[in-house]
Amino acid sequence: MTERDGARELLRRVLDEGTWTSWDVPPAPPPEGGGEGAAGAAYARELAAARERSGCDEAVLTGEGLLRGRRVAFVVSEFRFLAGSIGLATADRIVSAVERATAERLPLLAAPSSGGTRMQEGTAAFVQMARITAAVMAHRAAGLPYLVHLRHPTTGGVFASWGSLGHVTSAEPGALIGFLGPRVYEGMYGEPFPPGVQVAENLAAQGLVDAVVGVDDLPAVAADALDVLCGERLAGRAPGSASGSAPGSASDEPEAVAPDALPSAWDSIVRSRAAERPGVRELLRYGASRVTPLSGTGEGEAEPGLLLALARFGAVPCVLVGQDRRGQRAGHPLGPAGLRVARRGMRLAAELRLPLVTVVDTPGAVLSAEAEEGGLAGEIARCLADLVTSPAPTLCLLLGEGAGGAALALLPADRVLAARHAWLSPLPPEGASVIVHRTPDRAAEMAAAQGVRSADLLRDGVADALVDERPDAAREPEAFCRRAAAAVERALAALPGPDRAARTGRFRPRV
Repeated sequence: MTERDGARELLRRVLDEGTWTSWDVPPAPPPEGGGEGAAGAAYARELAAARERSGCDEAVLTGEGLLRGRRVAFVVSEFRFLAGSIGLATADRIVSAVERATAERLPLLAAPSSGGTRMQEGTAAFVQMARITAAVMAHRAAGLPYLVHLRHPTTGGVFASWGSLGHVTSAEPGALIGFLGPRVYEGMYGEPFPPGVQVAENLAAQGLVDAVVGVDDLPAVAADALDVLCGERLAGRAPGSASGSAPGSASDEPEAVAPDALPSAWDSIVRSRAAERPGVRELLRYGASRVTPLSGTGEGEAEPGLLLALARFGAVPCVLVGQDRRGQRAGHPLGPAGLRVARRGMRLAAELRLPLVTVVDTPGAVLSAEAEEGGLAGEIARCLADLVTSPAPTLCLLLGEGAGGAALALLPADRVLAARHAWLSPLPPEGASVIVHRTPDRAAEMAAAQGVRSADLLRDGVADALVDERPDAAREPEAFCRRAAAAVERALAALPGPDRAARTGRFRPRV
């Protein structure tokens, strides 16, 4: 593997030219004494050699600079200084920088590259990871963004503490990232660590890292994420002008629809299942900006059937959790892992005080022994609980199919929009027909009887407004997605704040 950038080179390539300001003060001298882990003459010589070799006085540089014009705090490791290891002075520097970023309400970007704890300082250094973690979590608790860019290599206690706590986590291409360094593993167990596991690309595939990003792409990726995470609403934008599109026809008031213009329930169901129908990916492509996809739960689970992203709809930033019809139709029906990805998005919105947009478009949750054993029912319940109690403003868009508990899991919201041919049902109508009539052949009859179509949802107060299809989203995908995005922006802009009573009050039967 080629030599990677040092700390100063990384800052030069990421920050706006000439904007770096160091926060560092000379480090305290290493601990002295005769106990285990105490620094001696040999350690002092190692520190002097590390300073000479790296040009840095410690294993991290901290400070601030401008990233695409935004003031951002940085903690960046220097691997050439004793393998980026964390000693007492290193920890003091990191904690001081994190606390200053919190006090000055700055977003924080960490770029670790480290072998972990500094062995020369032993347990006293080891426990500093808890101190650093506490400072990072206080920063997050203040509603401030924390971004992590994992560099080659990042292992040990650094990866197991402040390297794994980002709201958004990227990694350097090909970087070695893992808990136990492969050299240590081989030395302890007498065999090499399995290849291809502790590699950035594999961690991204497993839902542990959001994206693999080269250093030249890092400024744009980080800037887009911060443009959403920092939560500012853009000035000078008229609601309904999402991504530069013209305002759509969807209104914040329910549309008046002539009875003879209403599609039948079965007509809507058939249209919603068309392969050409746009889904959440097209909604983001045509109707949103500053889109930053996030991968998986961050805890080792990925789910192709559920899309999590940061995005802007016009002037309004949000966290989006959307059921991806493409992923589900390609053999990845929504399972427990997908709902855990959704709950990650709910936590992110709540922590950073961002609006949450959920997009319902699912033929139903996966039916399998693995899903049952993986806690599918419990994850649906926890999604519902997280949504109805969320401190974030919430909006749901019923985009297409809405079958069963997987759809219900993302439904409760302060405001609910529905596409003309969207629908919501306790089961796919074929399943409901089997239960009632012992045959799937009366599905159309069951759909009509159950009140599943968008017009019924609007009448019953489950939905607040319709997004028109002219006559079918599959025949006008771009125009429909722009119309839907404009409706989302208008609805988000009109939300005064969380309305927990509205989230479940809308489900009370109307007399």
